[in-house]
This record gives sequence, structure tokens and C-alpha cells, in this order.
Amino acid sequence: MLAAAPLAPAGLQARTAPLDVVATTGMIADAARQVGGDRVSVKPLMGPGVDPHSYRQTRSDIVAMTRADLVLWHGLYLEAQLERFLLKLAERANVTAVGESMPREKLIGHEDYEGKFDPHVWMVPELWTHVVRAVRDALADAAPGDAAGFDAGLEAHLADIAKVGDYARRTLATVPAGSRVLVTAHDAFGYFGRAYGYEVVGIQGISTESEAGLNRIETLVDMLVQRDIRAVFVESSVSDRNVRALAEGAAARGHDVSVGGELFSDAMGVPGTYEGTYIGMIDHNVTTIARALGGDAPARGMDGRLSAGL
Repeated sequence: MLAAAPLAPAGLQARTAPLDVVATTGMIADAARQVGGDRVSVKPLMGPGVDPHSYRQTRSDIVAMTRADLVLWHGLYLEAQLERFLLKLAERANVTAVGESMPREKLIGHEDYEGKFDPHVWMVPELWTHVVRAVRDALADAAPGDAAGFDAGLEAHLADIAKVGDYARRTLATVPAGSRVLVTAHDAFGYFGRAYGYEVVGIQGISTESEAGLNRIETLVDMLVQRDIRAVFVESSVSDRNVRALAEGAAARGHDVSVGGELFSDAMGVPGTYEGTYIGMIDHNVTTIARALGGDAPARGMDGRLSAGL
């Protein structure tokens, strides 16, 4: 009679039920799903069009987070209104700020926020890999018996991230050098600009909590006219009021400025769609920017999966 195989230590046995994960943003939730597969059940707090800078927890959010096996948040002061609650929750629950794993030498500081950094690292796929690896580590710490599965999910997702990163570099390089000026609602594209050689102008600061005054709008209208900039961009999670004001101000001075498209900055697209994934989010942004600024990009993006009408 064969001897029974020894049982794995209790902490290393695979779970029989999916790990219950709550993630603050859609980008982090997508990373957890891609890495975790069917080993995780992920609930994002913030859906499409939701601004994480100003988001405050609801009663149902509190219940979900206190009951979860693992809470993942970004950190770097992205969830400014949630931060105090999350730090307090971390004293008694499994809570990880995955964005804080970023090497500090790769981060961009900001004069408006002393001692803090620009949190929008997901805008560059190569940077986002640091966060995705931190998601894998947090999942493996919470469910060590599933670590091998998380490793496999990580490697598959990193391959997809590398592919969209290569597409971004090639496509954005087709925009004429003089047209590489990205004017958006708030300053979410600093890492994008640094990585791809674009000048980025945000009407508001890094946080949407900052306000753009009339003088700021007038200064930017002057820039659009003087430099013959023909396209500006709205964002899915930020009011388009200031961007529309720019275009109207330029039009009043005889300068035609179009809205080049809607970009995903702090939130992804609708769940269940391609744009509702991290890969689809980046594909959409890169394709929209390149086409609006005179570059060469396929209308339906990297693999023909973008929604029609881009």
C-alpha cells in the first residue's frame, strides 16, 4: 500500500475559495485580476469616471474593506481623502499601498506638494510593472499556497505590458517633433511626457483638488495661439469645463483648437470592455494622442480591439 503524500504546511496549502480582494482604483483591480486569475475575487471601489484624488469612502466601502482578505491601494497621495482611513485600517487588517513600492529615483516630485510625488506612474507601462510586481507580492503574502499561480499570472501579464509599452514607444514617435505638446485637464501625464519626449501642460495641478484660475486659462490660451497648438484633450475622470474654456478662448482670438479626444487618466473604461483593462486603457490613450497630433496609429489600436469611433 502506498504511503499518503505528506500534507503541505497549513499556510502553504492552496485556498479552496478565492481570495477576497478590495482595490481602490480600477488599474490596481485589473492588476490583481490579471495576476490572480480565478484565485481571487476583486472588488474595485472606484469605477469609470471616478476621480481618486477626491473620492471618499462610503459605508459600503468600509464594510467591504473591513471584511476583505486583502485591501490594495495605490498610495503616493493619490487617494488623498482615503489615506487616513486606510492607514488606520492597516493597523488591524491586511492593507498594502502597492504604489509605494516604486523606486524613489524613478518618481517625479512636485513643487506644490513638498515631500510627495506624482502618483500617476501607470501612464508608462515600464513603470507600472513595479506596481504589478507589488500586487503579486501582496497576493502571495495573503495566500502563500497560491504563490506559484500568482507567479504564472504575473509573467503572462508582464508580457502583455511589455507589448503595449513597445506599441506606445513606436506609435508616439511618429508624431512630428514640433507637435508633441499634450494639453490636458490636470497634470496626470508627467511620466508620459518624460518617457516619450512630450511637453505636457495640465490646466490643473497633479491633484484635481487644485483649481485653475482665470489667469491660468488666459495664459494657456496665449500659449495655444502663439505656438499654433491645434488639439487639447479632455479626461474621463475630470470635468471638461476648463478644457472647453481653453478651446473657446482660442476661438475668440481666431485660433481653431479641437478636442483631440477623451483620455483615461485616473480611471479606466467601462468594466467588461477592452478599454476597461489596463492594456486597453494605455492602447486607447496612445492611439488617441498619436492620431490627434498628426502621428501614424491604426484607428482601432494595437490589435484592432479599440471601440469604433475613436
